[in-house]
Amino acid sequence: MKNRRGVSIGRERFEELVEETVARLPRRFRKYLNNIAIMVEDRSPRGSGLLGLYHGVPLEHRGPYYGNVAPDVIVIYRRSIENICATEDEIRTQIRDTVLHEIGHFFGLDEAELREIENDD
Repeated sequence: MKNRRGVSIGRERFEELVEETVARLPRRFRKYLNNIAIMVEDRSPRGSGLLGLYHGVPLEHRGPYYGNVAPDVIVIYRRSIENICATEDEIRTQIRDTVLHEIGHFFGLDEAELREIENDD
């Protein structure tokens, strides 16, 4: 289904693609994703244009007293991604890039470090 700028695949299919992306992460990374929720929201905060957002305490800042806390959250914004993509394959690729970017924040990488890594690909 087409929308004004991109393609809409529907929330259920979008969530499946996010789950597939997480399941395909290398085990050496997945094993650290404890106490973290990856969620899909339809819209990013008004006017932000964000594709994803990480809320939480980066892994490098967790000390021996880290525990009994609410899960960290990675939010993937469906409409923002759909709006910049023309096909489901582009959506799949953008979901992967966005999930990896937000997981990078979980591992303590800042925007400059993430951009450098992304540009090396």
